Amino acid sequence: MLLDAKDPAAIERAAIALSAGELVAFPTETVYGRGARADDDSAGAENFAREGRPSEHPLIVHVPDADAAREFAAHWPPVAARLADALWPGPLTVIVPRLPRMAAAAAGGQDTIGLRAPSHPVARALLDAARAHGVPGVAAPSANRFGRISPTRAEHVQGEFGDAMTVLDGGPCEVGIESAIVDCSRGRPVLLRPGVLTRAQLEAAAGEPLHAPDDSAPRASGTLAAHYAPRAKLRLMPMAMLDTALEMLGESPLKLAVYSMRPPRGMAASVHHRVMPVAPQQVAQELFSVLRAFDDEGVQLIWVEEPPATPEWEGVADRLRRAAAA
Repeated sequence: MLLDAKDPAAIERAAIALSAGELVAFPTETVYGRGARADDDSAGAENFAREGRPSEHPLIVHVPDADAAREFAAHWPPVAARLADALWPGPLTVIVPRLPRMAAAAAGGQDTIGLRAPSHPVARALLDAARAHGVPGVAAPSANRFGRISPTRAEHVQGEFGDAMTVLDGGPCEVGIESAIVDCSRGRPVLLRPGVLTRAQLEAAAGEPLHAPDDSAPRASGTLAAHYAPRAKLRLMPMAMLDTALEMLGESPLKLAVYSMRPPRGMAASVHHRVMPVAPQQVAQELFSVLRAFDDEGVQLIWVEEPPATPEWEGVADRLRRAAAA
């Protein structure tokens, strides 16, 4: 069921559904999430089951602000406070020690919890309305089947789950890839997943360097080696390799799509080509929609130009590497 998020009655209806333990999909500035009340483990179990998500793979709990986030935290580390003060509401998740009685299912059974205050006005209105109905926070993975392309439009969610899923339609997502995730639970901040916020921005807000993940890092949403995958096989290539491969391929019965900053040399007319923007923020915003469109066109292979190896491209590069690994 699609609800127009411009209608306050739709927000209230969705908040009541959440309070009753139902699932509701809603837009954030990053992607659409599929939410359940975070303090209800049975609603959380339904959320995992609807996605086909392993129960040990944690969700992110969405809250309106840092005060609400602290309700889930056994301890609010100073670095988490600095990050939240500087970058919330926005596309950042912090992982902190979890209060034992809160959100065990959403945390995948771990003693840590991922928390985020989204900036999208529809998400914020829904979170506020849900709190008025006794919902302290909303646990929400991206509203897609597990491991597949994240949705950035309401119709993407409907295409995966049909009319049985209540979806608040707030238009296309502005950011387009998921939040950065910083683990603040172990004494020093660790970047577990990059996003559109650069490492420099995160370190400036944290007031200290971010470290690389290690084997003791908590499990976090969207960090499996293979994730964000289209149905077609995706391969990353340098532009020179794309030129060579397409010149050698010529006319072919393969249903092929290419996403690159310029049309490769020798590309046959039958190839589905989309121009990749030169700005990483624009690529992030459209990436998942482009991959979904290629799938809808029935292609078998998607060849993507490797993005530049510079800090501002880190989030896009991460999503493409994981999609290619599937």
